[in-house]
Amino acid sequence: MAATVGVLYGTGFTLLLSRSLMRVLIGVVVLGHGTNLLLQLAGGPPGRAPILGAVPSEEFTDALPQALALTAIVITFALTTFLLALGYRSYVLVGHDEVQDDVEDRRIARQKTPSAPLEDGGEDEADPLAAAERTDDQVEAEARREVQ
Repeated sequence: MAATVGVLYGTGFTLLLSRSLMRVLIGVVVLGHGTNLLLQLAGGPPGRAPILGAVPSEEFTDALPQALALTAIVITFALTTFLLALGYRSYVLVGHDEVQDDVEDRRIARQKTPSAPLEDGGEDEADPLAAAERTDDQVEAEARREVQ
């Protein structure tokens, strides 16, 4: 069972690192199942109902792993619903569910390394502030050219 939990976690994390929102969604679901299995394994073997006086206290079933498993189910369901809505909205707006690079992250990366040569060679490479003074429209236009 420990190997099964390990495979579920490994598969889930691998899917989470992909750029497709549907794979991320499947990764969240697989991680949720792995978490539920892990919590049930942590609870130990089944025991008796925790009714005082019926059995000795050593034979009681611990209810905490079951409560945590229910909480994990609710969290997995909420994340699945959110990611389904996010993937559908992305598909409606863009036509696919693949996550693209953030234009703002590219702009900040270029500001930190102004001495790096630009791909299009259109700007003055001797001026380190030239990359930082570009407007957002110029950065978005460059990002679109890179994608194409």
